[in-house]
Amino acid sequence: MAISCCRPCSGGGAGLQAAAGMEASELACHVSAGVIAGAAVEATLYPIDTIKTRLQAARGGASVNWRNLYKGIGGNLAGVVPACAVFFAVYEPAKRMLLPLDDDKLMHSDRTIAAHLTAAASAGLAASIVRVPTEVVKSRMQTGQFTSARGAVWQIASREGIAGGLFAGFGSFLLRDLPFDAIEFASYEQMKITWSSVSGGSENEIKQHESAAIGAVAGMLTGAVTTPLDVVKTRLMTQGGMKGETRYYKGVMDCVTRTVAEEGWIALLKGISPRVTFIGLGGGVFFFVLEGAKKALGVDKRSTASNTTFRSGGSDDLKP
Repeated sequence: MAISCCRPCSGGGAGLQAAAGMEASELACHVSAGVIAGAAVEATLYPIDTIKTRLQAARGGASVNWRNLYKGIGGNLAGVVPACAVFFAVYEPAKRMLLPLDDDKLMHSDRTIAAHLTAAASAGLAASIVRVPTEVVKSRMQTGQFTSARGAVWQIASREGIAGGLFAGFGSFLLRDLPFDAIEFASYEQMKITWSSVSGGSENEIKQHESAAIGAVAGMLTGAVTTPLDVVKTRLMTQGGMKGETRYYKGVMDCVTRTVAEEGWIALLKGISPRVTFIGLGGGVFFFVLEGAKKALGVDKRSTASNTTFRSGGSDDLKP
């Protein structure tokens, strides 16, 4: 039985609901489901991400350490939870407001793609304030520069500063993650709509294992396309962590130029196999857990791509 987390609308908050796109209790359910899914992915697939990071950070023919693959997971989970919360707090209302409607039903048109792309990119931008410091600490712990997340935060902030240390590679992170979020979520949502239509119409509910398969495909596609950006991001974030070590790369373009000149274009695809594996599996696990958590929390199924009819008692107020 679903937990009654999402209650019917009350007439007093109609104006606020129209602006926000959904009531606070429903949004809280979406945020909770996103946090649960994000934590599940990190806890399950963290070792693959560690291998990917170490492969990308190794310059030239440097050896890769295959031990302590869960190093830094505690600090990373501490960052994943608020990052996921911020992401879904922005993504779900933005998606609700931007989706084109006709007679309270979702229209399958080019505008749905634009809505999903815009909502995901906006959510990724908001979440980057938490994601970037978390990623910096995680990457440096995975490459053996620090032994604890708390020590890493203190050392990086004191030696390199907030902007130059904890937010190192911020530009490259946005260059990778905004397209990543937009492509992955838009692909997932569009494939859900298409699959739902093919399998019996938009009113049919997507099964959890189908969500997992769709999420895995969307993840693998997105992971492969954004690997070069991920290599650049990793190298910018992991440099300068050891005492006395100077920064080798001056920025995104300098990193790309030097990497290609010294190691060839193929270096921009370093770690693509574990990355595609990690993100493919991660996409499957994430969306499987996400959809399951939504059902358990009683999230209104009408807010998903597979069933988008709004509440009968106030749908006009909820239209974007």
